Parts: sequence; C-alpha cells; structure tokens
Amino acid sequence: MSALAIGLVCTGALLTLILLRLPVAVAMLATAIAGIVAIQGWRAAVFQLGAVPYGATAYGLSVIPLFVLMGALAARTGLARDLYDAGNGVVGQLRGGLAMGTLVGCAGFSTICGSSLATAATMGGVSLTEMARHGYDRSLSAGAVAAGGTVGILIPPSVILVIYAIMTEQSVGALFAAGVVPGIVLTALFVLTVGVWVRLQPHRAPAAERHSLRRRLAALRGIWPLLVLLVVVIGGIYTGAFTPTESAGIGAFGTGVIGALRRRISRRLLVQALVESAVTSAMIFLIVFGSSLFSTFLAVTGLTGALRSLTVDSGLAPLSVLVLMLVILVVLGCFMDSLGIILLTVPVFFPVVVDLGYDPVWYGILLVMVVEMGLITPPVGMNVFVVRGVAPDIPIGRIFAGVLPFLLAFLAAIALVIAIPQLALWLPQVVS
Repeated sequence: MSALAIGLVCTGALLTLILLRLPVAVAMLATAIAGIVAIQGWRAAVFQLGAVPYGATAYGLSVIPLFVLMGALAARTGLARDLYDAGNGVVGQLRGGLAMGTLVGCAGFSTICGSSLATAATMGGVSLTEMARHGYDRSLSAGAVAAGGTVGILIPPSVILVIYAIMTEQSVGALFAAGVVPGIVLTALFVLTVGVWVRLQPHRAPAAERHSLRRRLAALRGIWPLLVLLVVVIGGIYTGAFTPTESAGIGAFGTGVIGALRRRISRRLLVQALVESAVTSAMIFLIVFGSSLFSTFLAVTGLTGALRSLTVDSGLAPLSVLVLMLVILVVLGCFMDSLGIILLTVPVFFPVVVDLGYDPVWYGILLVMVVEMGLITPPVGMNVFVVRGVAPDIPIGRIFAGVLPFLLAFLAAIALVIAIPQLALWLPQVVS
C-alpha cells in the first residue's frame, strides 16, 4: 500500500474514532502512530512520539494556562454578574432587554475569559434565573445564553486564536485585533435577532423594565476596573509593550487582584481556579501534541500536498473552494468540539488557503466563526448541553429551538466577513 493510501485510510480511521466518541487527542495519537509505523517502522514512530511534545511545547503555548486561569478567576469572583448588570444597564430599557443584556454581558465576559463553554456556563448561571423570574420565554433565554457564549472565543483574548497563531506562525496580536470587529458585529446581530424576535412574538418577553439613570450609571461604574485591565492586557500586545505570555500573566494577576479588592476571592476559590486551569491546560496540550504528530504523519504521506494540487488544479474559483471547506467545517461542527476541528483541519486546509491567495489572519477569524457556529448546531451543540447543565429544567428540544434564530444571525455574520474582509483586517492594519 502506498504512503498516500495509508494516509487516506488513517484519516478515515481518525474520523471514525472521533464519531465513536474516542477523545480527539487519543484518536489523533493512535492513528498517527499506526500510520508512521506502517510507512517508516517502529523506530521512526517512537522517535516522532518523543520529539513532538518537546517541539510543540514552545514558549508561545505558555500563554494558554495563564489566559485559562484569568477566565477561571473571573468566573469565580462574580465579575460575570458585574458585566451582566452593565449589559442590562445599556439595553435593559428595550423589550427583551434582559436577553440583550445577557448577550452584551457575554461579549464583555469574553474579554477576560477566552472560552465559549466557560462563557455560556458562567453567564447562564447569572442570567437564566433572572430572566425566568421576569417571565421570559425559556427558549429565548436559553438560546440567548447558548449563542452569546460563542462570542467568547472570538473576542480577545482567545485560547483557540493563540493555538491557530502557533500552528500557522501568525502574529497573536494581529489575530486578536482581527477578532474584535467581527465579534462586535456578531454580538450586534444577536441583539438585533432578539429585538426582531420579541417584536414578532411579544409574548416571548415582558414589557421593558425602566431603570433610573443613576442605576444604569452605577452598573457601568462597576466594570471600570475590568475595562482598565482589558486595555492593559490587549493594548500591551498591540503596542508591543508585552509579549502575549506577559500580557496573559498580567491579566490573570489583575483579575485576582480585582476579586481580592472586592473581597470575592478566598483560598478555596483560588485553589479551585488553579486546579481547573491545570486540568484544562493539560487537556489542551495533549490535543496539541496529538495534532502535531498527526500533521507530521500527513506530511510523510504526502496527503497535504496531494490535496493542494487537487484544489489548485481543479479549475474551481477560489471562493468555491473556500465555501466547500467551510461546509466541511460546518458538518464537522455538528459532531466535534471547536478545538478538535481546528487542530484536525488546519494542517490540511491552511496550505490550500495560502495557495489560493487568501489572507491567513482573515481565514483564522473565518475559521473560528464557522467552528463556533457548531457549538449551537444540532445534534451535538456543546453550548446547548452546557446550558442544559446549568438549567436542567429546560428541555433540550426547547434550547435547540431557541438557538435557531441565532444560527441565521451567525450565517449573516460569516457572510459579511467573507464579503467584506476588511471587517477582520482593518484593525490589524491600524495597530500594526
């Protein structure tokens, strides 16, 4: 059997193992080792297995545990409540304002979290009870939380954007800047979706509750330390004052200080945040190691080069090839988590994207948006199940019904980024 045929067989085996719910990291490691053994023998496989973790543990990866710790501390010190109150203060005067405030709060929380699942879980715990108390339709409230969580990985800091930057040798600062405007556009479309929904079906949300100007200003004043921290963390990366790792360290430390000053953190909460960060980071690193080994295996088989030649010589327009790749990503998103999809597809798709002449930073943002849409797409929809875990009294069918209007908004946002690449590329050009 030729090396290319072995590559195709092992790729099919990898997808089968993932569909059978074997952890992505284990599936990648197993198929890559089996393939290398089949082509080059055990000695080469053992050498690659030992070399990959050493080579993959680059300095850039050290940013991941720190940003994860920043999000864990933010989730445990009540900062999500502050952001929810601020979002409600901005749009709470409108019908459906609590749902809109949840979406704005999710966007705000994503600036200190960087994880979609954590954003959905944390903001769900804050907002679902509040919306239920005010008589909001459960589909609307659950759908808003699940959809709002998807912004968590797009607006910086984003762990997956860091991983994409390392895999493709792109600037972390440029990718963080590129995610800002699309993240704001997506949040605005989500808020608009709620507004249209409750206008067409007023029974979904009660009449708006009027808040005094003093109360709204008080809610906004509560988040000023977070805004300062965000400016320092993200601004430090953009200006070159800090490396991404240094900025992540400052962000994690600053989040802990804000929690301590507000007397919301204890030794027990700190230990919980550290343990969660260690477990999450270990899981991410194992997946990165598996992906690196699988990428090495693909290079040995020549499968990546064959795909590049096939697409470039196919005669299809670059946009058609791009759309085809995005459709594959959407299908994978129905069954896999976003990190697994990116680590599986980037080694194969990225060289093709570059050969087609697309900007790598722009494609990174588009890639993240498409795989994030998978978090609210049936039948898996990880964010949907996170919301179900936070509110087990809401049937899973009602949650999926609640996210359908937001899927349309997601598709509109993706179409806008494809049609107007400057939505993603303007800010990186300004800050570069």
